[in-house]
Amino acid sequence: MTKILLVDDEPLLLESLEIILSMSGDYTIIGKAGNGVEALDILSKDIPDLMLVDLNMPGMGGIELIPKVHNEHPQIKIIVLTTFYDEKSISHAIAGGACGYLLKDSGKDAILNAISQALHGQSVLDSKVMEKLNSMLASGNTGNAENSDSSSSSASANVSDTSTKTIDLDDYGMTDREKEICRLISEGCTNSQIASILFISEGTVKNYVSTIYDKLGEHDRTKVVLMLTRCKF
Repeated sequence: MTKILLVDDEPLLLESLEIILSMSGDYTIIGKAGNGVEALDILSKDIPDLMLVDLNMPGMGGIELIPKVHNEHPQIKIIVLTTFYDEKSISHAIAGGACGYLLKDSGKDAILNAISQALHGQSVLDSKVMEKLNSMLASGNTGNAENSDSSSSSASANVSDTSTKTIDLDDYGMTDREKEICRLISEGCTNSQIASILFISEGTVKNYVSTIYDKLGEHDRTKVVLMLTRCKF
C-alpha cells in the first residue's frame, strides 16, 4: 500500500483528498498536516512514498518545506497542489525538489493520474504551469524571484544558471530517435504516451529515456523537461 502525506491548511480539502485517495484502495494516508512544521513532525514518525503539498500555508509553507524534505528524504515524491502558478512559486518548487505541480482545480482524475505517474518516476506538470514555464524560459526570468529563505534562493539560482542557455542536442550525441523522444518529453508526454505516439513498447521508451538522462547528465525528469524546453527541434 502506497503511503501518502497530505499537507494543506484547508481542512475541507484535506478531508476530500483523504476520501478520494482512500476510496481508490491503493493508498493509505499516514497523516494530514496544516503546515510545514506539522508535516515535519509526522515525517519524524513515519515516511510516506509521496506528499501532496500546498505552497501558501501559515508558518512554514511549501516553498520552505519542499527542499527540506527533498534533502533529507530524496526518495519521497513531492507533488505541489496549489492555486498559485506564478513564476516565483513554480521555479522555487521545482528547484526545491518537487516532481509535479498541479492546480487545485485539476479534478479528481488528474490528481490520481498525477500520483500514479509520479510514483513511476515521471514528472507531472499542469498544462497552465507548462505554459508559464515556457514563457519564463523564453524571457529568461526563472531566476529573478526573490526569497528570504537561503536554501530556496540558492535553488532558484541553480535553475537560472542553466535555464537561459539554448541546448543543442547534437552536443550531447543524441540520435534522431532520441531527439524525437526529447521533443515529446519537453511537451510533457509520459512514457506511455510516447510509446503510443511512436508505436513502440513502453519498455523501449524507458530504455531510450534512461540513455537520454545519462547523456544529459540529469536524472530528475522535471529538470530534464526544463532543459529540453530550451531546445530547438
